[in-house]
Amino acid sequence: MIFALLGIFILLPILEIALMIHVGAVLGTWNTVALIILTTILGGSLVRSQGIENLKRVRSKLDHGELPGSEIIQSMMLAIAGVMLFLPGFITDFVGILFLTPFTRKPIARFMLSKMKVQMVNRQSGFHYQQGFGQSDFKQDGDVFEGDFERKTDKVKPDHRLDDKDENHK
Repeated sequence: MIFALLGIFILLPILEIALMIHVGAVLGTWNTVALIILTTILGGSLVRSQGIENLKRVRSKLDHGELPGSEIIQSMMLAIAGVMLFLPGFITDFVGILFLTPFTRKPIARFMLSKMKVQMVNRQSGFHYQQGFGQSDFKQDGDVFEGDFERKTDKVKPDHRLDDKDENHK
């Protein structure tokens, strides 16, 4: 892990500078600078619009009671794309465009989601949902969650929190 971070922080800037020098020799210095500024501006606006669309999908899935796992990973990828497109250089721009474009972002997100292990264990395997000091009757059977709940609508005012017994013991 340390070597990977060293490679990112040492090798990547060296490669970026070498590539910018090469592109500058081919296109010219000011054209290269203009291209870097253009990718930053366009990337920022695309990240914003894609992020808003992704946020709408997350909200829609949550409204329908579904878990937005892929959409959350795509949101993280959009954040990374924004950082990559903001950094000057062509390698980081390429990675940012991969994470920004929907037809490449979605397969990468599916791959990443398949590699993540999300485990939800129930009472039979040793998990107990704690509610207060006791255990609840929370059970999971496939996609159905069963449990008891009590709706409390009475609002307790701060001056009414103590009952008569507590006031006598002051």
